[in-house]
Amino acid sequence: MRSPLLALIAGALASVLFAGTAHAAPVAADPFSPVLTKNPIYKTGELGTETCEEQPLQRDDLDGARVYLEFLLDCLADSWREPITKAGFTFKEPKFSVISKPGAATGCGKFPRGAQAVYCPNNKKITFLLDPYILSEPTELFLMAVIAHEYGHHIQDLTGVLNIVDRYKGKSKARIYDEARRVELQAECMSGAFIGSVWHSLGRRDFDFKYIVQTAQVGFDDGIHGKPANIAWWLQRGFDAESPSACNTWAAPKGKVR
Repeated sequence: MRSPLLALIAGALASVLFAGTAHAAPVAADPFSPVLTKNPIYKTGELGTETCEEQPLQRDDLDGARVYLEFLLDCLADSWREPITKAGFTFKEPKFSVISKPGAATGCGKFPRGAQAVYCPNNKKITFLLDPYILSEPTELFLMAVIAHEYGHHIQDLTGVLNIVDRYKGKSKARIYDEARRVELQAECMSGAFIGSVWHSLGRRDFDFKYIVQTAQVGFDDGIHGKPANIAWWLQRGFDAESPSACNTWAAPKGKVR
């Protein structure tokens, strides 16, 4: 039976960007830098692969979920390598580790409670929490959506986005929160773009994707990750486009990045 998995709503579809950073993610001076608004990644077309092999999963199987995620990371690398290179950047795969409870070191502080996964730009590493909540429904798309979201942060790192926005001097709290939302919603869109690009190879029902969109819509607004309706909107937008061209949150109307 499907359940909303409220813990996932908080941590999975709206995962924390930097572990251990109270100021969350950032905001560039107004107007936004061309690195944000006119990044060449937006002009690279659809993602580089149309197939992805999902590994079989059993409920409450941590090792199986880890293997599943590792295979997805291979798919994500195949998908993003060509666009990153085409845009003139150097592609590098992120480091990856799984944990079973919060508190582990991530390279950006301790893994925070309430998050499902974090990306740390200091060591270019994704740390994924495989807790009982997400392991209880392994056949849902949550594992894929979360790892693809964190990979979106890695892409932001490789393309200079995080370097630009991770500058806080002279920024108001409102400005910092504004950029935090744009960072998170862009990663959400990139997650959708990946899922959309490999969708027909997964052999899944259309409702499987609709379910994670619906789950996003009933989340809560923490002021940092975007309103639930906007999280769902960017996820769907990326899915439909199958391309980072749909993910320019820096040029989006304010109503879509609140």
